[in-house]
Amino acid sequence: MSQAIHTDQAPAAIGPYVQARKVTLTGQLLFTSGQIALDPKDGSLVGEGDVEAQTHQCLANLAAILQEAGGAPGSVVKTTVFIKDMNDFGKINAIYADFFGDHKPARSCVEVARLPKDVLVEIEAIAQL
Repeated sequence: MSQAIHTDQAPAAIGPYVQARKVTLTGQLLFTSGQIALDPKDGSLVGEGDVEAQTHQCLANLAAILQEAGGAPGSVVKTTVFIKDMNDFGKINAIYADFFGDHKPARSCVEVARLPKDVLVEIEAIAQL
């Protein structure tokens, strides 16, 4: 089980995430590799130049891995989001918020110079199963 942590002694979360999640280690942890917008059927890039389409595919790939491991988006305790252009943050954030719904993992988001296959976004996660 994980529990959202909030303190007024640190800045509040300003998006669909929490300051921290406290995990009671009664299950297993799953560490995913970074997911990019590749179609699992043929390995082709989805949404070339379209950050929204790529974000949806990254999260669909993440959901498939979580399901295979016995988890779900609600079991994610931490994500790291790598983006090519911080100007796309709002679009990515909206899709990310829809994906996780009321569950909000801890999150880091960084702009990077380049990602594999020149994608626009990559997302990795840690989940408690």
